[in-house]
Amino acid sequence: MKRFENKVVYISGAARGQGRSHAVHFAREGARIAIFDLCGRVGSVKYDLGTAADLAETVRLCEAEGAQVISGKVDVRDYDAVDAFTGGVIKSWGRVDVLVANAGILGFSRIVEMPPQMFRDMIDINLTGVFNTVRSVAPHMLERKHGRIICTGSVCSSIGFPNLCHYVSAKHGIYGLVKSLAHEFGPDGVTINLVAPNGVDTGMVLNESTYQLMSPDNPTLEGATPGFAAGNAIPLPYIKAEDVSRVVMFMASDEARYTTGSIVKCDLGRTSW
Repeated sequence: MKRFENKVVYISGAARGQGRSHAVHFAREGARIAIFDLCGRVGSVKYDLGTAADLAETVRLCEAEGAQVISGKVDVRDYDAVDAFTGGVIKSWGRVDVLVANAGILGFSRIVEMPPQMFRDMIDINLTGVFNTVRSVAPHMLERKHGRIICTGSVCSSIGFPNLCHYVSAKHGIYGLVKSLAHEFGPDGVTINLVAPNGVDTGMVLNESTYQLMSPDNPTLEGATPGFAAGNAIPLPYIKAEDVSRVVMFMASDEARYTTGSIVKCDLGRTSW
């Protein structure tokens, strides 16, 4: 029997990147997949976000693994829209077993140059968006006395970085949310944890704005690679999305049933100093 046979796995931000990887890995292990993404632009984000075509490709990849899929174009900042999507999943499949609150954005700016809207966008998507998703799904898990919630964190959930005060604030905030909700949810059989990767080889990290920050004189992947690797105990520049997916799946499994309120790192040792 596959590890997640007939389980319902709900993932935000799944048009591409880590979210797509998680969806395909869970599909491969027998899960039914509920996914959504913004499928649009955010003004303060300089790189291209996932599109409707990207989300459709995630659906295709999951279906190719034999999974049933429910998908939608949903803005994680809009609680009512998130809750409507959740209601559709519950109506169709009766439950959610695993929630991966993954939707997020990235950007760079010194605070003295940061437009206030850029900070608001980051907090609204990366922190409030996690609240909205967890708030929508958690009541159904608590009623059933079972559920696994995994939130996407970062090395920025535990340390600070220049040019990322908005992102660091959001990722620290998610960890605070996770630690608090572990106590609210634990008595009812629901766990919640934070998976914290280093940079991942997705479009969120591997794009021109990141290269420009990391290597102004040679704003290319080649030029930025030494900067990506700096400070990592394992001397690699970044990890693959599938590496994060494997950790997420472990945290969603029965093997991790007694782990809650924790930060689980897959960060090349970046935060081990």
